Amino acid sequence: MSAVKKAIITDAGFASRYLPITKTIPKAMIPIGAKPVMQLCVEECVEAGIEEIIIVATPNTKSKEIYDDYFHNKAENVKALLDKQGKSDRFEAVEKVLNFPKITVIEQDANLPYGNGSPIVSAKDYVKDEEAFVVLYSDDLILGEGDVKTLIEDYEKAPNAKAVIAAQEMPEEVWHKYGMIALKENGTLSHIVEKPKTPDLAPSNLTSYGRYLLTPEVFDYLVPSNTGLDGELWTVDAITKLAEHGDVVVAHSKGKWITTGDPKNYFLAHLEYVLSHTDYGDDVRKIVEASK
Repeated sequence: MSAVKKAIITDAGFASRYLPITKTIPKAMIPIGAKPVMQLCVEECVEAGIEEIIIVATPNTKSKEIYDDYFHNKAENVKALLDKQGKSDRFEAVEKVLNFPKITVIEQDANLPYGNGSPIVSAKDYVKDEEAFVVLYSDDLILGEGDVKTLIEDYEKAPNAKAVIAAQEMPEEVWHKYGMIALKENGTLSHIVEKPKTPDLAPSNLTSYGRYLLTPEVFDYLVPSNTGLDGELWTVDAITKLAEHGDVVVAHSKGKWITTGDPKNYFLAHLEYVLSHTDYGDDVRKIVEASK
Protein backbone atom coordinates (compact mmCIF):
# COMPACT_ATOMS: atom_id res chain seq x y z
CA MET A 1 0.00 0.00 0.00
CA SER A 2 1.33 3.41 -0.91
CA ALA A 3 1.90 5.96 1.84
CA VAL A 4 0.61 8.66 -0.52
CA LYS A 5 -3.16 8.77 -0.12
CA LYS A 6 -4.19 12.41 -0.66
CA ALA A 7 -4.06 14.89 -3.52
CA ILE A 8 -4.73 18.60 -3.85
CA ILE A 9 -6.05 19.87 -7.19
CA THR A 10 -6.03 23.63 -7.63
CA ASP A 11 -8.35 25.83 -9.67
CA ALA A 12 -8.36 28.98 -7.59
CA GLY A 13 -7.69 31.80 -10.05
CA PHE A 14 -10.11 34.02 -11.94
CA ALA A 15 -8.96 32.85 -15.40
CA SER A 16 -9.27 36.30 -16.93
CA ARG A 17 -8.03 35.09 -20.32
CA TYR A 18 -11.21 32.99 -20.58
CA LEU A 19 -13.71 35.74 -19.84
CA PRO A 20 -16.64 35.96 -20.15
CA ILE A 21 -17.28 32.24 -19.61
CA THR A 22 -15.21 32.07 -16.41
CA LYS A 23 -17.32 34.71 -14.70
CA THR A 24 -19.94 31.96 -14.45
CA ILE A 25 -18.10 28.62 -14.31
CA PRO A 26 -14.63 27.59 -13.06
CA LYS A 27 -12.02 27.24 -15.78
CA ALA A 28 -11.40 23.57 -15.02
CA MET A 29 -15.07 22.84 -15.72
CA ILE A 30 -14.50 23.64 -19.39
CA PRO A 31 -14.75 20.31 -21.26
CA ILE A 32 -12.09 18.22 -22.94
CA GLY A 33 -14.12 15.81 -25.01
CA ALA A 34 -17.18 15.02 -22.90
CA LYS A 35 -15.46 15.52 -19.53
CA PRO A 36 -14.42 18.69 -17.74
CA VAL A 37 -10.70 19.28 -17.27
CA MET A 38 -11.11 18.75 -13.52
CA GLN A 39 -12.51 15.25 -13.99
CA LEU A 40 -9.48 14.24 -16.06
CA CYS A 41 -7.24 15.40 -13.20
CA VAL A 42 -9.35 13.45 -10.70
CA GLU A 43 -9.14 10.34 -12.87
CA GLU A 44 -5.35 10.64 -12.98
CA CYS A 45 -5.36 10.56 -9.17
CA VAL A 46 -7.80 7.65 -8.96
CA GLU A 47 -5.74 5.57 -11.39
CA ALA A 48 -2.72 6.11 -9.11
CA GLY A 49 -4.59 4.86 -6.03
CA ILE A 50 -5.25 8.22 -4.36
CA GLU A 51 -7.97 7.86 -1.70
CA GLU A 52 -8.92 11.47 -0.99
CA ILE A 53 -8.87 14.56 -3.19
CA ILE A 54 -9.11 18.18 -2.06
CA ILE A 55 -10.20 20.59 -4.79
CA VAL A 56 -9.30 24.22 -4.05
CA ALA A 57 -11.71 26.62 -5.74
CA THR A 58 -11.71 30.37 -6.33
CA PRO A 59 -13.00 32.29 -3.30
CA ASN A 60 -16.05 34.56 -3.37
CA THR A 61 -17.51 32.90 -6.47
CA LYS A 62 -19.89 30.02 -7.17
CA SER A 63 -16.95 27.72 -7.97
CA LYS A 64 -17.19 25.64 -4.78
CA GLU A 65 -20.94 25.22 -5.26
CA ILE A 66 -20.43 24.12 -8.88
CA TYR A 67 -17.74 21.57 -8.01
CA ASP A 68 -19.79 20.19 -5.11
CA ASP A 69 -22.77 19.80 -7.41
CA TYR A 70 -20.75 18.10 -10.13
CA PHE A 71 -19.07 15.53 -7.90
CA HIS A 72 -21.82 14.93 -5.31
CA ASN A 73 -25.25 15.63 -6.83
CA LYS A 74 -26.93 12.26 -7.46
CA ALA A 75 -29.15 13.78 -10.18
CA GLU A 76 -31.96 11.38 -9.38
CA ASN A 77 -34.36 13.30 -11.62
CA VAL A 78 -32.05 12.76 -14.60
CA LYS A 79 -31.68 9.07 -13.80
CA ALA A 80 -35.45 8.64 -13.49
CA LEU A 81 -36.04 10.28 -16.87
CA LEU A 82 -33.37 8.19 -18.61
CA ASP A 83 -34.76 5.00 -17.06
CA LYS A 84 -38.22 5.95 -18.32
CA GLN A 85 -36.86 6.60 -21.82
CA GLY A 86 -34.93 3.32 -21.90
CA LYS A 87 -31.62 5.17 -21.99
CA SER A 88 -30.25 4.10 -18.60
CA ASP A 89 -26.83 3.42 -20.10
CA ARG A 90 -26.31 7.16 -20.56
CA PHE A 91 -26.31 7.62 -16.80
CA GLU A 92 -23.27 5.38 -16.37
CA ALA A 93 -20.97 8.38 -16.89
CA VAL A 94 -22.65 10.13 -13.94
CA GLU A 95 -22.37 7.03 -11.75
CA LYS A 96 -18.66 6.89 -12.44
CA VAL A 97 -18.28 10.44 -11.12
CA LEU A 98 -20.41 9.69 -8.04
CA ASN A 99 -18.28 6.62 -7.28
CA PHE A 100 -14.96 8.48 -7.18
CA PRO A 101 -13.08 8.31 -3.86
CA LYS A 102 -13.71 11.05 -1.31
CA ILE A 103 -13.67 14.53 -2.84
CA THR A 104 -13.69 17.59 -0.61
CA VAL A 105 -14.13 21.04 -2.14
CA ILE A 106 -12.80 24.10 -0.32
CA GLU A 107 -12.27 27.73 -1.23
CA GLN A 108 -8.83 29.30 -1.30
CA ASP A 109 -8.23 31.54 1.69
CA ALA A 110 -8.96 35.00 0.29
CA ASN A 111 -6.53 36.57 2.75
CA LEU A 112 -3.51 34.85 1.22
CA PRO A 113 -1.35 36.63 -1.37
CA TYR A 114 -1.82 36.00 -5.07
CA GLY A 115 0.21 33.08 -6.39
CA ASN A 116 0.05 29.38 -7.24
CA GLY A 117 1.25 28.42 -3.76
CA SER A 118 -1.76 29.92 -2.00
CA PRO A 119 -4.25 27.15 -2.90
CA ILE A 120 -1.84 24.60 -1.41
CA VAL A 121 -1.53 26.61 1.80
CA SER A 122 -5.34 26.81 1.92
CA ALA A 123 -5.48 22.99 2.01
CA LYS A 124 -2.71 22.62 4.61
CA ASP A 125 -4.95 21.29 7.37
CA TYR A 126 -6.04 18.39 5.14
CA VAL A 127 -2.51 17.14 4.42
CA LYS A 128 -0.19 18.40 7.18
CA ASP A 129 -0.17 15.04 8.98
CA GLU A 130 0.46 12.96 5.85
CA GLU A 131 3.83 11.43 5.01
CA ALA A 132 3.48 12.99 1.56
CA PHE A 133 0.77 14.25 -0.76
CA VAL A 134 0.35 15.08 -4.43
CA VAL A 135 -0.45 18.47 -5.97
CA LEU A 136 -1.94 18.97 -9.43
CA TYR A 137 -2.53 22.27 -11.19
CA SER A 138 -5.68 21.77 -13.23
CA ASP A 139 -4.22 23.87 -16.08
CA ASP A 140 -1.97 20.91 -16.87
CA LEU A 141 -3.18 17.65 -18.40
CA ILE A 142 -1.23 14.47 -19.04
CA LEU A 143 -2.13 12.26 -21.99
CA GLY A 144 -1.11 8.63 -21.64
CA GLU A 145 0.20 7.31 -18.34
CA GLY A 146 -0.54 9.86 -15.65
CA ASP A 147 2.18 11.67 -13.75
CA VAL A 148 0.64 11.05 -10.33
CA LYS A 149 1.46 7.37 -10.62
CA THR A 150 5.01 8.18 -11.73
CA LEU A 151 5.54 10.65 -8.87
CA ILE A 152 4.43 8.06 -6.32
CA GLU A 153 6.57 5.30 -7.84
CA ASP A 154 9.66 7.52 -7.78
CA TYR A 155 8.97 8.56 -4.20
CA GLU A 156 8.72 4.93 -3.13
CA LYS A 157 12.20 4.39 -4.60
CA ALA A 158 13.52 7.39 -2.63
CA PRO A 159 11.40 7.59 0.55
CA ASN A 160 13.76 10.10 2.17
CA ALA A 161 13.21 12.64 -0.61
CA LYS A 162 11.80 16.01 0.38
CA ALA A 163 9.68 16.13 -2.78
CA VAL A 164 9.31 14.75 -6.29
CA ILE A 165 8.56 16.98 -9.28
CA ALA A 166 7.45 15.98 -12.76
CA ALA A 167 9.59 16.99 -15.73
CA GLN A 168 9.37 16.76 -19.50
CA GLU A 169 11.86 17.55 -22.23
CA MET A 170 10.77 20.51 -24.32
CA PRO A 171 12.14 22.06 -27.55
CA GLU A 172 14.36 25.13 -27.32
CA GLU A 173 11.84 27.49 -28.91
CA VAL A 174 9.53 27.27 -25.87
CA TRP A 175 12.05 27.36 -23.03
CA HIS A 176 11.33 31.04 -22.45
CA LYS A 177 7.74 30.22 -21.50
CA TYR A 178 8.39 27.77 -18.69
CA GLY A 179 10.41 26.93 -15.60
CA MET A 180 13.57 25.11 -16.68
CA ILE A 181 15.18 22.62 -14.32
CA ALA A 182 18.78 22.78 -13.10
CA LEU A 183 20.13 19.48 -11.74
CA LYS A 184 22.65 18.63 -9.07
CA GLU A 185 25.44 16.17 -9.88
CA ASN A 186 23.36 13.32 -8.43
CA GLY A 187 20.48 14.10 -10.82
CA THR A 188 18.16 15.65 -8.23
CA LEU A 189 16.83 19.20 -8.38
CA SER A 190 19.18 22.11 -7.81
CA HIS A 191 16.81 24.95 -8.72
CA ILE A 192 14.40 26.15 -11.40
CA VAL A 193 15.08 29.02 -13.78
CA GLU A 194 11.75 30.72 -14.49
CA LYS A 195 11.20 31.73 -18.12
CA PRO A 196 14.82 32.21 -19.23
CA LYS A 197 15.01 35.10 -21.67
CA THR A 198 17.56 33.40 -23.94
CA PRO A 199 18.29 29.68 -24.52
CA ASP A 200 21.77 29.94 -23.01
CA LEU A 201 20.19 30.86 -19.67
CA ALA A 202 18.25 27.58 -19.54
CA PRO A 203 20.17 25.03 -17.43
CA SER A 204 18.66 22.04 -19.25
CA ASN A 205 15.87 21.12 -21.64
CA LEU A 206 13.71 19.81 -18.79
CA THR A 207 10.56 21.76 -17.99
CA SER A 208 8.78 21.80 -14.64
CA TYR A 209 4.99 22.09 -14.56
CA GLY A 210 2.04 21.51 -12.25
CA ARG A 211 2.61 17.99 -10.95
CA TYR A 212 4.34 17.65 -7.58
CA LEU A 213 4.65 15.18 -4.74
CA LEU A 214 5.40 17.16 -1.58
CA THR A 215 6.14 16.37 2.04
CA PRO A 216 4.60 18.55 4.77
CA GLU A 217 8.03 20.13 5.27
CA VAL A 218 7.13 22.33 2.31
CA PHE A 219 4.91 24.36 4.65
CA ASP A 220 8.05 25.55 6.47
CA TYR A 221 8.76 27.63 3.36
CA LEU A 222 5.36 27.99 1.70
CA VAL A 223 4.15 30.74 4.01
CA PRO A 224 2.41 34.04 3.18
CA SER A 225 5.44 36.14 4.09
CA ASN A 226 7.70 34.33 1.61
CA THR A 227 6.45 36.00 -1.56
CA GLY A 228 8.75 36.16 -4.56
CA LEU A 229 8.58 37.45 -8.12
CA ASP A 230 5.81 40.04 -8.62
CA GLY A 231 4.88 39.75 -4.95
CA GLU A 232 3.35 36.31 -5.51
CA LEU A 233 3.55 33.15 -3.41
CA TRP A 234 5.29 30.61 -5.64
CA THR A 235 5.31 26.84 -5.06
CA VAL A 236 8.63 26.45 -6.89
CA ASP A 237 10.31 28.86 -4.46
CA ALA A 238 9.36 26.56 -1.59
CA ILE A 239 10.45 23.49 -3.54
CA THR A 240 13.82 25.12 -4.22
CA LYS A 241 14.20 25.64 -0.47
CA LEU A 242 13.48 21.95 0.07
CA ALA A 243 16.22 21.13 -2.44
CA GLU A 244 18.68 23.10 -0.31
CA HIS A 245 18.01 20.76 2.62
CA GLY A 246 17.73 17.39 0.89
CA ASP A 247 16.92 15.60 -2.33
CA VAL A 248 14.07 16.69 -4.58
CA VAL A 249 13.68 13.92 -7.14
CA VAL A 250 13.05 14.86 -10.77
CA ALA A 251 10.58 12.37 -12.25
CA HIS A 252 10.54 12.12 -16.03
CA SER A 253 6.95 12.00 -17.28
CA LYS A 254 5.85 8.81 -19.04
CA GLY A 255 2.92 10.63 -20.63
CA LYS A 256 2.58 13.81 -22.64
CA TRP A 257 2.07 17.12 -20.87
CA ILE A 258 -0.33 19.58 -22.47
CA THR A 259 -1.58 22.85 -21.01
CA THR A 260 -5.04 24.41 -21.05
CA GLY A 261 -3.89 27.67 -19.47
CA ASP A 262 -5.13 29.95 -22.27
CA PRO A 263 -7.75 29.65 -25.03
CA LYS A 264 -5.25 28.80 -27.80
CA ASN A 265 -3.54 26.02 -25.85
CA TYR A 266 -6.88 24.82 -24.55
CA PHE A 267 -8.13 24.39 -28.12
CA LEU A 268 -4.96 22.54 -29.14
CA ALA A 269 -5.21 20.31 -26.07
CA HIS A 270 -8.87 19.64 -26.76
CA LEU A 271 -8.12 18.77 -30.38
CA GLU A 272 -5.29 16.42 -29.44
CA TYR A 273 -7.45 14.69 -26.85
CA VAL A 274 -10.36 14.27 -29.26
CA LEU A 275 -8.12 12.86 -31.99
CA SER A 276 -6.58 10.23 -29.72
CA HIS A 277 -9.18 9.51 -27.03
CA THR A 278 -12.63 9.54 -28.64
CA ASP A 279 -14.55 7.38 -31.08
CA TYR A 280 -15.12 10.39 -33.34
CA GLY A 281 -11.46 11.33 -33.66
CA ASP A 282 -11.29 10.03 -37.24
CA ASP A 283 -14.22 12.26 -38.23
CA VAL A 284 -12.44 15.32 -36.84
CA ARG A 285 -9.22 14.27 -38.54
CA LYS A 286 -11.03 14.16 -41.90
CA ILE A 287 -12.33 17.71 -41.40
CA VAL A 288 -8.83 18.94 -40.56
CA GLU A 289 -7.35 17.20 -43.58
CA ALA A 290 -10.07 18.58 -45.86
CA SER A 291 -9.37 22.13 -44.72
CA LYS A 292 -5.74 22.06 -45.86
